[in-house]
Amino acid sequence: MLLELSIRDFAIIDELRVGFQPGFNALTGETGAGKSILIDALGAVLGERVGSDVVRSGARSARVEATFDVLGLAERADVAATMDDLGIEPDDGLLILSREVQAGGRSSARLNGRAATAGMLARVGRLLVDIHGQSDHLSLLRPAEHLEMLDRYAGLLQERAGLGDLVAELRSVRRRIADIVGNARDRAQRADLVRFQVGEITAAGLRLGEEEDLAAERSVLANAERIALEAGSAHALLAGADEATADTPLLPAGATLRQAADHLREVATVDETARPLAERLLEVVYVVEDIATETRAYRDRIEADPARLSVVEERLADLRALQRKYGATIEEVIRFGEDAAAELEQLTGGEADVASLRAREEDLRIEIGRRATALSRARITAGEELARGVERAIAELNMGRSRFAVDVSQTQAEEGVPVPDADGHPRSVTVDASGADRVEFLIAPNAGEALKPLGRVASGGETARLMLALKSILSTADATPSLVFDEVDVGVGGRSGQVVGEKLWQLAEDHQVLVITHLPQIAAFAETHFRIAKEERDGRVVSRVETIDEEARIDELAAMLDGFPLTEAARASAREMRDRVAAWKERHARPGLVTAGTG
Repeated sequence: MLLELSIRDFAIIDELRVGFQPGFNALTGETGAGKSILIDALGAVLGERVGSDVVRSGARSARVEATFDVLGLAERADVAATMDDLGIEPDDGLLILSREVQAGGRSSARLNGRAATAGMLARVGRLLVDIHGQSDHLSLLRPAEHLEMLDRYAGLLQERAGLGDLVAELRSVRRRIADIVGNARDRAQRADLVRFQVGEITAAGLRLGEEEDLAAERSVLANAERIALEAGSAHALLAGADEATADTPLLPAGATLRQAADHLREVATVDETARPLAERLLEVVYVVEDIATETRAYRDRIEADPARLSVVEERLADLRALQRKYGATIEEVIRFGEDAAAELEQLTGGEADVASLRAREEDLRIEIGRRATALSRARITAGEELARGVERAIAELNMGRSRFAVDVSQTQAEEGVPVPDADGHPRSVTVDASGADRVEFLIAPNAGEALKPLGRVASGGETARLMLALKSILSTADATPSLVFDEVDVGVGGRSGQVVGEKLWQLAEDHQVLVITHLPQIAAFAETHFRIAKEERDGRVVSRVETIDEEARIDELAAMLDGFPLTEAARASAREMRDRVAAWKERHARPGLVTAGTG
């Protein structure tokens, strides 16, 4: 619900902060005091289009901020989806919408301190507030909302959700069939390409690390002569030249080290402390001799092999060709081949599934048609009951002999689902997640007129009262927490005002209700009463709002009844009205309902 509305430099409001309460909130005051400006400001922060003319004369910008308690809305799927989509995280159950309009025409918006757009404010706002009367923010005039309201009213949301699951499965089955047979030529062409790719990669016999091994082998083969020469020289220095080679003038390292070890052993025969040195050097001799032996073996293995080098070069060229096509590394090429093989199986292995998929499609069509038919019948029955209730409410509001109807229609489609027509003959109709029906509220405001879509009826006070009649019936089905009625009493006399007040108070049992009214008969029903007045400050007219206590409220109601100056007779009438309203509330209150502020 709306907790607080803060306004700065908006029209004739310089600075204002209003805290609203649960239940019925009434706003009253003299004409031109700024009552409707409050609603305009609320509309602005709910994303309605506003121009720079709302900026108070002489100010640089106008700013509106609305704080909502959304803790009780967390379980609503539409609210959760919108919050998630917009990336909004309520802070301790609070949601703050703000809008600033510059004198130059530019505007900015924020949601819980994060930059937003007017469109984002509107998406969130329509979940939180419905404004009826002078605003276009009328959910009941949007046909898209009628189906949702009817299903809530009739308690059909669970049945509709079950039907929606079947519709989702039907769409999935149809997409699968289309994938298999709907694009046969494209699939065949794609299968040929993927088959070639799989074959090429499979034939290559790739293994991880192969490219690195081949590159190392190629390096050795390409430098075989130099490697053999260097290895031979190392062996000669370690162990001496082979008999087949020219002798070297230097004593080999192995022989030199062995001689040194022999000398140290000789020293150790005289001085025992030298024995560890001799033993350590002898170990080095053994290591050097082993290295010399392995170096000679390595040298003997190295030989130039142009044929093998050619094979290695060719294999590396093949690998790089595959990498240019399928991936930067051998690992990526192998993964591409695995994915391609899986795709090929999907492209060529689905033909056998078509028959079973078509059978499932037909089973789903029949079951969806059966459920959609049951849902349609329930909607028609609920629509008739709703229409009777709305017509009674309209009559109680003294709106004449208006007729109301709920139109439940369907659209024929060859690819739809089978449902019976009025005569029981089968026909195929369009279906979606909500069923096969299009629901629209129709109204004939005056006797003898034809029923027309609700969105085409007269606007202003008549529309507001019509909305009130609908809301009084749909209140338990309407999930919007805050309802605002502006000019709901236009053309309403005192006798009808009593009924309007009753309807608004009953609405407040399930919603927070904010009403701007000129009728004391309506204001007397409010739990919280705000008085709006204008005053001159520093040579300028400004608007102010105050919550009034019970005694001040009697004066306000008396002024609304009889004007100024106030008389004791007017005050007595106001008290009598409040007593009468309090008694009515007590008779009609639901168990456990608190009727605050009844005096």
